[in-house]
Amino acid sequence: MMLMENPWFTLAFFMIVVGLPVILGIWGEAHKRQLRYKEKELEVLGSQTAEKAAQYASRTAELEQRVRVLEQIVTDGGMQTAAQIEALRDRPSLTKRTN
Repeated sequence: MMLMENPWFTLAFFMIVVGLPVILGIWGEAHKRQLRYKEKELEVLGSQTAEKAAQYASRTAELEQRVRVLEQIVTDGGMQTAAQIEALRDRPSLTKRTN
C-alpha cells in the first residue's frame, strides 16, 4: 500500500481517471462546433455559387440573343437591316447596366 500513500501516484491516478476524460470531452465538443461552422460556411458558399451561376446563365442568354440579331443583320440586306439597327439603338447599352 505504499504506492497509494505517494502523492504523485494519487495525482497521476486522478489526472488519468478524471482529468483526461474531461479534457477529451471539451476538445471533442470544440471539434464538433468547428465542424458545424465549416458545414454552414460551405452551405453559404454553395448557395452563393448557385446564384452566381444563374446570373451568368441569364447574362449569357442575353448576349446570345444579341449575337443572333447581329448575325441576322449582317446576313440580311435592305430596309430590314436599317430597321433592326434602329431597334438596337433604342435598347439600353450593355455597358450601362450594373452587375
